[in-house]
Amino acid sequence: MVEIPDKKNWDMIVFDVDGTLLDSNGFHDELVGLVRRLDREVMTVSLASGRTLPNVTPIMQAIGAKGFIVAENGGMVWDSLEGHAIRSLSNGSRAREAAEWLATKIQGLDPKGIESNRWRETEWCLKETEEFEIMESLIANSEWSDLEVVPTGFAVHIAKPGINKANGLKIAFQQRGVDPSRVIACGDAPNDIPMFDFVGYSVAVNDKFPEVVDSADCVTQQKGLEGTIELIRALLD
Repeated sequence: MVEIPDKKNWDMIVFDVDGTLLDSNGFHDELVGLVRRLDREVMTVSLASGRTLPNVTPIMQAIGAKGFIVAENGGMVWDSLEGHAIRSLSNGSRAREAAEWLATKIQGLDPKGIESNRWRETEWCLKETEEFEIMESLIANSEWSDLEVVPTGFAVHIAKPGINKANGLKIAFQQRGVDPSRVIACGDAPNDIPMFDFVGYSVAVNDKFPEVVDSADCVTQQKGLEGTIELIRALLD
């Protein structure tokens, strides 16, 4: 069982989405009800995802939480519940150009990437590929060397440095007056590391990536959605 220190000292929990709240089969049967209880009874629930804002908004509506959304790995900040305008932190046109260039260097790479790119504003997202290290090396030695390549287990994100979940959360926290040291983060992939390092306590629900395990304060015994449920039950206890 996950042990959360100083349970009364937390104001908010931020969940990653893919691999944490959702998998290829959708929500775990128990998860939505538990998240709703957590948001109503214990602390505000917010989301920070690599998905686009139109992809994440229905998920927030489904769980009925009172928090905000950080989308596109920190590039988009949405908090209409508190009356704030949508914030877009970058222009993703260079990232798209880099993806198109990579497709000329890697056979079979589809520069259109994942379907949700049609709504993507601050970065570009390619389907998860075993060619990640080659992509990283090619970008580092190209005219797009100012960009970063980050795998998530579901996709490969190309974006400007500084477009990450921590910097998106920084804006969202400032808008709400939330102290990051009083926030818990829960995720499963390398793109969650910046937010793990930014908040007061971090929980990984997957041990697939050693660097994620090293960054997290705690790793759940169960993995994936079952690990998230393990964490939520510990918080509800």
